[in-house]
Amino acid sequence: MKLAQNKEERQSSRNDEDRELIGSATFESPHEEILTDTIIALYLNKNVLLKGPTGSGKTKLAEHVSALFDQPMHAVNCSTDLDAEALLGFKTLAHDEQGNSQIVFIPGPIMKAMTKGHFLYIDEINMAKPETLSLINGVLDYRRSITNPFTGEVITAHPEFKVVAAINEGYMGTVPLNEALKNRFVTIDVPYLQGETLLKLLKSKSVLQDDKLLRTFVQLSADLLTLIEMGQLPDEAGSIRALLDACDLTAYIPPLRAIARAIADKLEDERERAAVLNAADTLF
Repeated sequence: MKLAQNKEERQSSRNDEDRELIGSATFESPHEEILTDTIIALYLNKNVLLKGPTGSGKTKLAEHVSALFDQPMHAVNCSTDLDAEALLGFKTLAHDEQGNSQIVFIPGPIMKAMTKGHFLYIDEINMAKPETLSLINGVLDYRRSITNPFTGEVITAHPEFKVVAAINEGYMGTVPLNEALKNRFVTIDVPYLQGETLLKLLKSKSVLQDDKLLRTFVQLSADLLTLIEMGQLPDEAGSIRALLDACDLTAYIPPLRAIARAIADKLEDERERAAVLNAADTLF
């Protein structure tokens, strides 16, 4: 499969800002088919929805495919305050070389990605209000176009424009995606890393280099995931990002204190904090 057609031509036409937006291929896949299926879906110009718990590597996966396709990636971080200007751009007052004032449109991430044929990454898409997301329905379906509400111009996406979105289900402040929006995506589940794959990641990313301790952290991760599956802990207790923080701290402070700082103390419920520390206490 050719992931980067006309690669040299694209590289020569890019400015420094665009080059800095290309991600790095550092995603460690829990299962080989996760990366393979994501690549194939994007190659077929499907929109991809990455679904998984916080810290499972959804953003890393988006950056990874950006690197594989050698395409810059423009990001939208969704929230309840997200509006049309944050998505599409805004009008502002500017001055030309002669000092004359004029109103100009400053394109937002969606407009930039569409016109340049870049990746668009919509993070935590279910945090945005449905009425805001409805603005881009035409961008996400067969039309691949949008009427700019600020200028009236119809923008049709470049053929290489691709969309990746990410979702954390069941979190406070999120709303279920409506069926019309869901149907515009191919969904890829991104679970937490486990076992030898997780150990490989910790060895490559953590400042902690003690093999025995790193293997113990892998076991801690497995135990926390079991508690999550039993409903005794929230998903964020299994975050690989938090686990890596705990490993790094353990290079300088005792493991139990590191786990408290990086994992347990982030949880709101006292019983949940105690459950994490009890699991850690049996291992360290």
